[in-house]
Amino acid sequence: MSFAASLHDLHRPLGSTGLRVSPLGLGTVKLGRDQGVKYPNGFSIPDDAAARALLAQARELGINLIDTAPAYGISEERLGPLLRGQRQDWVIVSKVGEEYENGQSHYDFSPAHTRLSVERSLRRLETEQIDLLLVHSDGHDLEILQHSGIYATLAELKREGKIGAFGLSGKTVEGGLLALQQGDCAMVTYNLNEQGEKPVLDYAAKHGKAILVKKALASGHVCLAAGVDPVRASFELLFSHPGVCSAIVGTINPLHLAHNVATAAAVIRSLR
Repeated sequence: MSFAASLHDLHRPLGSTGLRVSPLGLGTVKLGRDQGVKYPNGFSIPDDAAARALLAQARELGINLIDTAPAYGISEERLGPLLRGQRQDWVIVSKVGEEYENGQSHYDFSPAHTRLSVERSLRRLETEQIDLLLVHSDGHDLEILQHSGIYATLAELKREGKIGAFGLSGKTVEGGLLALQQGDCAMVTYNLNEQGEKPVLDYAAKHGKAILVKKALASGHVCLAAGVDPVRASFELLFSHPGVCSAIVGTINPLHLAHNVATAAAVIRSLR
């Protein structure tokens, strides 16, 4: 692997959190859950050896950001042992609010559940602090932020040192803007098919807040003209926006991971 095809020298600030992250993060829903996920093709959850190899490859390619959630089945429980001895090498993002049991999602944004969920995530991930914790919205972003008490609870957990920063993985512009005004980060959908949340990116760029992009490759659904690399076109859109800190890509295919990293590195260097 050439250094130019890696992300080692391309880490950037995660807003004003004090963290530095790779421009691509590794999403881990596929390490823990294979039901109810919106991908065009089916997949098998990788065993521990394959998962360990994928994490090692990501680290070698310069990825230091890992994204998980209680709603990702057994993802958190697997990551704890898999990352043992490597905690200092990773910025860990997890979530709160969505639970996934028996093939169904349900939501609880109450202060009591928020604290219970964070304590559970700390145990599962075998860590004393989660670097960034996001509210896993059901789409009612404003109602959650304004009426559930969850942000006040996350602020308490931040003061206690159990989380380093907090924000919202939301679904609306209004929610994203409020999440940034009162917190550290918004995770937004932004890709070649969906750009409705761009005002949240614009606000983040102006105010030094953090943006993580989900569905950066439209969950594998992007279709373009023949001869156009959809990954490159996606990354050109994302990384040309100054608000984007990192894009979370959830591949478990080593070839796709290497291609994604090489493409992102080339695009970012071309934009400098």
